Order: sequence, then structure tokens, then C-alpha cells
Amino acid sequence: MPTSRLEAFSDGVMAVILTIMVLEIQVPEGHDLAALASSGLGLSLLTYLLSFIYVGIYWNNHHHMFQITERITGGALWANLHLLFWLSLLPFTTAWMDESTFARLPVIIYGANLLALAVAYFILQSVIIRSQGAESALRTAVGRDLKGRLSPVLYIAGIVCAVLGSDEARALVWVGVAFPVAVAILWLIPDRRIERRLAARGTDGDPG
Repeated sequence: MPTSRLEAFSDGVMAVILTIMVLEIQVPEGHDLAALASSGLGLSLLTYLLSFIYVGIYWNNHHHMFQITERITGGALWANLHLLFWLSLLPFTTAWMDESTFARLPVIIYGANLLALAVAYFILQSVIIRSQGAESALRTAVGRDLKGRLSPVLYIAGIVCAVLGSDEARALVWVGVAFPVAVAILWLIPDRRIERRLAARGTDGDPG
């Protein structure tokens, strides 16, 4: 089965997720800078920006992954839906964390959402590699996948920090938020593995 319909469906879902997230941002009641400052909009925009970056990271990696995926199986379809399920929860966990002003439990749930996303992406990647073989283009491009292995560890560390914190003494809760920020920065660094593989295929004259 070709990948085009799966990619188009996934792109549409991610676009809707971004739209829902921006609609969750509350407009200030007043029309001056004082209303803007008192509305807490700055923190809301930063929270939205973090989740926007995460959706962008997953869209970017998803796009590159399917550029070197020749065919998809039924298992890959379900694994992709599993990934989209956790992505679709991101507007809810983002809004809850923002509206609670980064209270302990919403931060824990947000971190768990990101951890589930990382696991879901790994499952999708593994299903595709299994269907195409150990010598597939995707397996070669992924390599040791150090960032993919490190990210869940950092998410878990952030969740643990938030669990150990409290709404009264919130230093550890903010440390728990810092870990997802660090992972986002890690993934913002361009990853050329798949692009190099695509370029190599073009050089070799491989049309597939």
C-alpha cells in the first residue's frame, strides 16, 4: 500500500491539532497593555509555543520517515493512529497545564503525554522497519537513534521531578517543565540522517 493517503490524513490531523491549541488561548478582556499584562497571555503564548514546536517536530520527523518508507502495512496504519491519538490529546494537556499556571498534576500529565508520544513514534518506526527488513533504508538512516533513546529518559526525569514537587514548593515542578523544554531544543537541532540517506539514494540512481 502506498504512503500518500496515510501522510495526507496525518497532515490533516496535525493541522487541526494546531488550530485547536491556538483557539484555547484566551483573548484579554481589555484593550490596553495593562489588560494584556494582567491576562497572563505571555505564559499562555509560551505554553502554546512549546506544544506548537512539539507538533512541528513530530510532523517534520513523520514526513521524513515516510519519504523513505516504500510501503505500509495494516500494522503501520494502526501504529500511526496510535501516534495521532496521543498527539490529539496535546491540546487538552497543554490547556490544562496553562490554565492551572503549571500546577503539579497538570505538569505530570503533560509530561506523560509527551512520553506516550515518544513511545508511540518508536512503535511506528519499529513496525515500519520490521515490515521492510533490517537492511531497509529507514533502519540504515535511523542508526543508533541516540536522540530517540534519550528523549524518553528526559521525559521520565521531568515527570519524577514534578511528582516529587508540590503546588506549595514548586521549584521541582518547574524543573519538571524544564526537561520537556530541553527535549524540544534537542530535536530543534537539524537531524540530517534521513536527508543524507535520500541524497545517497539519489546519487546511487535508486528511484525507490
